[in-house]
Amino acid sequence: MDSTTSTIQSFLGKNVVFDTAGPVTYLGTLASVESDGFILENADIRDRHEGHVSKEKYICDAKAHGIQANRARIFVFRDAVISVSSLDDVIGE
Repeated sequence: MDSTTSTIQSFLGKNVVFDTAGPVTYLGTLASVESDGFILENADIRDRHEGHVSKEKYICDAKAHGIQANRARIFVFRDAVISVSSLDDVIGE
C-alpha cells in the first residue's frame, strides 16, 4: 500500500469533501478506497454551475446542517479528485 492510499484510508467512515479540477464537488461518507477510486455513501454531488451559493458556503452549510444526500452510494474515479478533506476540518463562516 502506498502512502497516499494509507493517508486516504484514514478518512474511512468519515464525512469527506472531494474537490475536483472541474465544477463538481462530492460530499459523503467515505465507505471504501479502491485502486481506481472511492465509494461514498449518503453522498451529495454538486455542480457549482447550478444554484446561487458559492462552493465554500455550500460546504460550510453541509458541515453545519449535515450533508443533503442525493445519492445512496456513488463511485468517484481517483483521477477526478484533486484533494480530500474531512468535513470536520472545514473552517467555516
